Amino acid sequence: MALIVQKYGGTSVADVNRIKNVAKHIAKTYDKGNDVVVVLSAMAGVTDNLLKQANEITNIPEKRELDVLLSTGEQTTVALMAIMLNSMNYTAKSLLGFQAEIITNRDSCNARIKNINADRINEFIKKRYIVIIAGFQGIDIKKDITTLGRGGSDTSAVAIAAAINADMCEIYTDVNGIYTADPNICEKARKLDEISYDEMLEMSSLGAKVLQIRSVEFAKKYQVPVHVRSSFNMEEGTLVVNENQNMEKLSVSGITCNKNEARITLKKVPDAPGFAAKVFTPLADAGILVDMIIQNTRSSGKTDLTFTVARSDFEKAVSISNTVAKELNASEVLTAKHIAKVSVTGVGMKSHSGVASKMFSTLAKENINIRLISTSEIRISCVIEEKYAELALRVLHTAFGLDKDKDKDAD
Repeated sequence: MALIVQKYGGTSVADVNRIKNVAKHIAKTYDKGNDVVVVLSAMAGVTDNLLKQANEITNIPEKRELDVLLSTGEQTTVALMAIMLNSMNYTAKSLLGFQAEIITNRDSCNARIKNINADRINEFIKKRYIVIIAGFQGIDIKKDITTLGRGGSDTSAVAIAAAINADMCEIYTDVNGIYTADPNICEKARKLDEISYDEMLEMSSLGAKVLQIRSVEFAKKYQVPVHVRSSFNMEEGTLVVNENQNMEKLSVSGITCNKNEARITLKKVPDAPGFAAKVFTPLADAGILVDMIIQNTRSSGKTDLTFTVARSDFEKAVSISNTVAKELNASEVLTAKHIAKVSVTGVGMKSHSGVASKMFSTLAKENINIRLISTSEIRISCVIEEKYAELALRVLHTAFGLDKDKDKDAD
């Protein structure tokens, strides 16, 4: 039989009745002879409520204490799940992050896992216990509680699966799997049977919210098969695995749009070595992630530098850019807050020509102007006005044949 890690999100354990339903599902997996390790998120809404309470005291709560506070959400769910399973005559043991020896760096509220000492987990597995582990949390070298940032339970689950050499990591959520587009926007989106690690990495970074990107990085690095599926039914979901030949039939496997984007342009900065570092180093020092970067060289020895950041970092990034612009004698700083990034992704793009031209012509037919373009081996992204984001996603989904019948696609 298999060693399976199952992760359940907040909506799956939102109340005692849902915890009972999840416990029954865990029990069925166990009864088939499998060893089961379960990773849980906090109940839906609990983390937000805890943050709200902290912010009622101060707008800038100390991050170390936030970690202590937020970790209590998962502590509650693992305890309740263990109590539930034991009441059903299944021997279960709950472990918090520090008890499972999930060692992280010291970056409070956004820690990264450095190592997992799986000895205690493996000891319980050998005794045929169902091990229930708190997701989203760990402990640093100073013995302080840390949390991994939003979506961190996905990362916990995949990292634990890698540490114990699990045969499968099942991510249970409130959707049936990974779709060719957000089904809430595109009603013709269909569920994928399989997707490669690289495709999932791109889609996660581009706005797809099914899997946290760091969990996909772990899965790829340690070759952990991930099965994304719904906790509300028994349907097969989507497997995230290594690229295989079946994935090459379609040039594009998914369309995403990200409305959390903002654009900044520094006009007429010096076109000379080192100027880019002067622009982006202060942004990096402030913890601001820069996404797309476009440079337009002028004939006068000057250049326009355009880049995008997350909208949540927009005000801070504009302030830093204004300071840098004065130092570089830039003519002005232009900004655009209401933009979106629409992207097409697929491993098949590596061997199919014409993907870019089809994307551009499809958007042109809808009179959607492209502001910026960025590409990789398996992805093309365009920045457009936010008001056209959902239309762009739907027309591109149709243009690349993703909303056609799967059997017809295969033909």
